[in-house]
Amino acid sequence: MEQVILVDEQDVLTGTMEKMEAHEKALLHRAFSVFVFNGREEMLLQQRAFEKYHSGGLWTNSCCSHPRPGEDTQAAAMRRLREEMGFETPLKKIFDFVYKADFSNGLTEHEFDHVFVGHYDGKILPDSKEVHDFTFMSMPDIEEALRKTPERFTAWFHIAFPKVMHWWRQSRQNLS
Repeated sequence: MEQVILVDEQDVLTGTMEKMEAHEKALLHRAFSVFVFNGREEMLLQQRAFEKYHSGGLWTNSCCSHPRPGEDTQAAAMRRLREEMGFETPLKKIFDFVYKADFSNGLTEHEFDHVFVGHYDGKILPDSKEVHDFTFMSMPDIEEALRKTPERFTAWFHIAFPKVMHWWRQSRQNLS
């Protein structure tokens, strides 16, 4: 059984619990979200497999999951990127945030989410059990899609994307 790391609002470990039980009880647990960009500054989005335990078929960031008990969060992000999307690239943490989202199937994501970014222009070989489809989109096109068809995206992507957009704009300004 897959375990998640229970934490407090400062990301301090408070225990571990079986993943589905933590989602049923809406307990705060450690998670990560990975946002990968290509050389044209487009973001890699994945469409979650339809069979996922929640948010199946919805579009979201490049990869997201939970570190295992005792596993470094950045190492877990790199592991899951390789497992889900079939490639490796260096990742850099840019911020974290806490969110809570309820789903129609009775589950709740209540996560302390560590956000990482990376760059990649190579071949992508997604695991079909995790990913139905993928695409690269420009930041303005994603912003427009979120506005026009919000129901096509995961709850956490709606929260994380504006924060990543702010980081992206700031990082571009710092280069000029």
